[in-house]
Amino acid sequence: MSIGVKEIAYSVYAVSDFDRALAFYQDVIGLTLTFSMPEGDGPRWAEFDVGGAALCIGKTADWKPSTEGCTVALEVEDFEGAITKLRAADVKITMEPMDTGVCEMAGIADPDGNPLLIHKRKPQPASS
Repeated sequence: MSIGVKEIAYSVYAVSDFDRALAFYQDVIGLTLTFSMPEGDGPRWAEFDVGGAALCIGKTADWKPSTEGCTVALEVEDFEGAITKLRAADVKITMEPMDTGVCEMAGIADPDGNPLLIHKRKPQPASS
C-alpha cells in the first residue's frame, strides 16, 4: 500500500513563547521568514525557508515543546563559523561538535529546549 508521499512538506517545533522563538530562528539561526500567522493570544504559526523546505514553529494550547521529539538537522556552509556564532549568542550546546568521518555535527537547543543539529557534510569520494 502506498499513499503517494512526494516529499516532506514541513517540520514544526512547538514553542511556548512565540516572539522569543521567532527572534531565535530569525536573528540567531538566520533563517528567512516566509509566512507568519496572526499575532495575539490565539494560535501562532511561522514558516522559514530552508533550501526549498519549511521549518516551522507553532504555538497552540495543545502543543508542548519537548527535548524528546524529532530533531531537525540544519546543513551549514561553515561549520566552525556557525558554532562560533552560536556560542557567542549563548545558545545551549547539547552535543559538543564531533567529526563522524562523513560529516561534522553538533547539537543545540532552541529557547524552549527543542533539539536542533548543526550539520556539515564532508565531500564524498566519487563512486566507481
